[in-house]
Amino acid sequence: MIEQRNIALCILLSIVTCGIYGIYWFIRLTDETNEVSSRVGETTGIGAFLLSLVTCSLYDLYWAYRQGAKLNIAKSDYGIPTDDNSHIVYLLLCLFGLQIVALALMQNELNKVAYYT
Repeated sequence: MIEQRNIALCILLSIVTCGIYGIYWFIRLTDETNEVSSRVGETTGIGAFLLSLVTCSLYDLYWAYRQGAKLNIAKSDYGIPTDDNSHIVYLLLCLFGLQIVALALMQNELNKVAYYT
């Protein structure tokens, strides 16, 4: 089941917990995006987090790009208008160290999809 999350609360909890909630948010966002885009065989949230640790966050760039593509697939499946450049935006945000902004934008898109499921 996809959970609609309050984005401001997620950001606040990430800051207050020194990033621990951000890790949980990253993992859940990955798993829920895989679920709504019917990408069950994709890397799980835990797997993506571990790959990010092992590669010193280089995997985050690939992850951000793929998340945008998967969110577009999910949105088109539910008849929600898609943004063809969102995966590039997420990639650039992560590249410049603004992963929390990318997470917030991804969560916003996932909330839209969750509304229709």
